Amino acid sequence: MKLFTNKIGYLTIALALTVSSCSKDFLSAVPELDLSDATVFNSPARVLSQVNGLYGSAKSGSLFGGRYLIYNDIRAEEFVNRTTNSVTGYSTYQGNQDPSDTYLAGFWIQGYLTINRANLFLEGLTANPNAVSSALAANYRGEAKFIRALTYFSLVQFFAKPYILDKGASAGLPLRLKGETSSAGNNLARSTVAQVYDQILKDLNEAETELPDSYASALLNTTRAHKNSAIALKTRVLLAKGDYAGVITEANKIVSATAPFRSNTRVAHTLQSDVSAVFKAPYTTTESIFSFPMEATNPPGTQNQLGYYFNAGNVEYYLNTGSTGIYSNPQFAATDDRKTKLTVATTAIAKFPSSTKFSGVSPYIDFVPNIRYAEVLLNLAEAEAEGGNINRAINILNAVHKRSDPSFVFTGLDSKANVVKAILTERRIEFLAEGFRANDVLRRGESLNSFGAGAVIPPSDPRYIYGIPLVETQTNPGIGN
Repeated sequence: MKLFTNKIGYLTIALALTVSSCSKDFLSAVPELDLSDATVFNSPARVLSQVNGLYGSAKSGSLFGGRYLIYNDIRAEEFVNRTTNSVTGYSTYQGNQDPSDTYLAGFWIQGYLTINRANLFLEGLTANPNAVSSALAANYRGEAKFIRALTYFSLVQFFAKPYILDKGASAGLPLRLKGETSSAGNNLARSTVAQVYDQILKDLNEAETELPDSYASALLNTTRAHKNSAIALKTRVLLAKGDYAGVITEANKIVSATAPFRSNTRVAHTLQSDVSAVFKAPYTTTESIFSFPMEATNPPGTQNQLGYYFNAGNVEYYLNTGSTGIYSNPQFAATDDRKTKLTVATTAIAKFPSSTKFSGVSPYIDFVPNIRYAEVLLNLAEAEAEGGNINRAINILNAVHKRSDPSFVFTGLDSKANVVKAILTERRIEFLAEGFRANDVLRRGESLNSFGAGAVIPPSDPRYIYGIPLVETQTNPGIGN
C-alpha cells in the first residue's frame, strides 16, 4: 500500500494545527516534526500534539478540508463547470474518472494515512498508560476513534456500493485497525460494507462514552469532538444504513421532543436565527457541531479551497439554474435567506448565480463545516417521516425552512412520499456547496443525475461509485475487484 512512513512521530505530530488552547494561537504555532517513538509520549504536551496532528491530517485539502465536499457536490446536478480545468475535479464532474485519477488517489491516500495515524496513536496511548491522566486518555481515545470513524465512513461512501442496495453485503474497504509502520500489512482483502459500518458504529459508540460533555470554549466545542459530535455523526451513519429507528434514538439524545428543537444536553446546540452567521468568523455558533479550522498559516492548499471552486471570486463551478438544479426549485424561494445572503446572482467572472457560503479571497481560511445541527434535525425529520412520527417530521422540516424563509408555506404534505420528498429537497437547499448532494442520492440507492456527464447514472453503472485507486491495487494484492 505504501502509504506510511516508519516514524510514529512523523505520522502523528506533523501538522499539529488544531485547538490546544482557548485562543487561536494554535492555528499559527510551528508544529514539532520527526520525534522518535521513544519521545512522543513522554509529556502531556506531546501527547496533545499528536491529537492535534490527527485533526490536522483529516483537514487536509485533499480530504475534509476541500475535495471530499467538492466532489460530492460536482458529481450531481447542482453545479455547472465554467473552466474545464482538469485540476479542479473536471473528470469527476463529467463522470469519467477512473482508478488512475491522481486526485481520487490523493483522497484515498490521505484517508488511510489519517486512519493509520489514529491507529498508531491509540496503540501508543495504550502502551504508555502514564503519559496523561486516565480522564484525558479517555478523551483522546474518543477523539481518535471519532476521526477514524468519520474517515472510514467517508471512504466507504466514495469507493463502495451504498449499504441500502444489498444490506451491506457488497465489497467495502480494507479494514485497517492496526498501526502500520512498514509494508508488511499491505496484503489485505476488502471487508464487506456491513463490516465497515459495524466498525464505524463501534468506534462512535465507544467515542460517545469516552469523549467529554464539552470543552472550555465555543472554539473547542466547534473544532474538537465531544459527546454530541459522536451522537450527531451516528445519525448520519445510521441514516445511510436506512436504520430509521436508530437515527431517531440517537437524535433524540440531542433534539428536544417538540419545538423549538434544540439540544438540552451538554453543548446547547440550536439553529441560528440567521443562517449566514454560521459561515462567518468566528465560525463557532452553537449550530456548528464539528468544523475543521483554517488559518493563513495552514489553508486547505492550492485549488482545494471551497471558496476557490464555488465563490464569486473565482467560480470554477456556478449554480445550475435549469430545471434539474435546486436554485430554481419553488421550495427555494427568492425570499429565502439562503438565496439572498448565501448566493450572488451574477459576477464579473460568471453571469450566473454562484454560492457565497465560503470566502472567494485567498488564502481561503473559512472554517470547513462538517456537522451542523441543521443536519441532525433533517436526519431526524427524514427518519421520522420514513418510520416514525410524520407530524414531528413536518414540524422539524418547518423549523429548518422557516428560520430562513418565515413566510413560506408548505403544501401537499399529505402523504409520507410527499413529506420525504420535501425533506430531501430541503437538504439540497440547506447544504448546497457543503458536500452532501451525491451521498444523499447514493445512500438511498437512487440514480445520480450528473449534469457534467449529461446522463442519469443508475446504481448498475460503473460510474455510480469510484473505482479503487490504482495506487492501492498495485501495492495490495489482496484488494480484489
